[in-house]
Amino acid sequence: MLASVRPRDIAGKTRRRIAADELAELINVEAKIKKATAELKAIVLARGSTLMDIHGVGPVVAARILADVGDIARFADRNRFASWTGTAPLDASSGEQNRHRLSRAGNRRMNHMIHIAAVTQLRVDTDGRTYYRRKRTEGKKSLEALRCLKRRISDVIYRQLVADAERVAGAGPGGHCGASQESSAADLPPHIGTSDQPLPGPAGQTLRPASTSRKTRGEDLAATG
Repeated sequence: MLASVRPRDIAGKTRRRIAADELAELINVEAKIKKATAELKAIVLARGSTLMDIHGVGPVVAARILADVGDIARFADRNRFASWTGTAPLDASSGEQNRHRLSRAGNRRMNHMIHIAAVTQLRVDTDGRTYYRRKRTEGKKSLEALRCLKRRISDVIYRQLVADAERVAGAGPGGHCGASQESSAADLPPHIGTSDQPLPGPAGQTLRPASTSRKTRGEDLAATG
C-alpha cells in the first residue's frame, strides 16, 4: 500500500518517508520477537516441558510459568496451586444465589498468563470454549464463566507440570522419556474452591539453556515474557 503512494508535494513526501521508516522499524521488531520466541521455545523443550501441548500456552507463556513455578513439588495439590495463581474464586453466595467473586491474592503475573491461555481458547473451537459456554447456559455471567475456565486451566497446568516432573525424574540424567498427550481445559472434573493454607515461597531460577554463553540472554527473555 505504501509503495502505491506517490506524493508530489514536500509535505506528502515527508509523511511517506516517515511512514516507511516506521514500517521498517516494525519489521525489525517483528524479526526480533520471532527470534526471541524461537529461543524461548528451545529452552522450554530443553527442560522437558510439555506445557505447550495445552491449547493457548505458547513459548512465552510456558517459559513464564516454568520460571515462576520452579519446583512443582512446592504445591501439595491443585487447590494450593490455584490459590497461588489467584484462580481460586472466593465464595460470595447470598441466600439461594451461589456466586463466587474474583480473588486478588496469589501471583498476578501467573494469573495473567492463565488469562492469556483462557482468552486464546475462547477464540477457537476448543473444549475450553465449550466449557465456558456451558457455564454461561447455567446462568453465570461472562466474567464468572471466564474465572471458572481460568481455574480449570490452572488445574490442567498443575497436572501437566506434575506429569513432566515425574517423567523427567523417571528418565534420569541424560534424556527424557515418554510422550505427552494433548491437554485441554475440559480434562478435569469441575471444581471451584479455595485454600486457607500458607502459600509457598518464591521459586528459584529454573530456565537455564544448555549453552553457558547464552545463559544470561535466555534468563532475560524468560523474565520479560
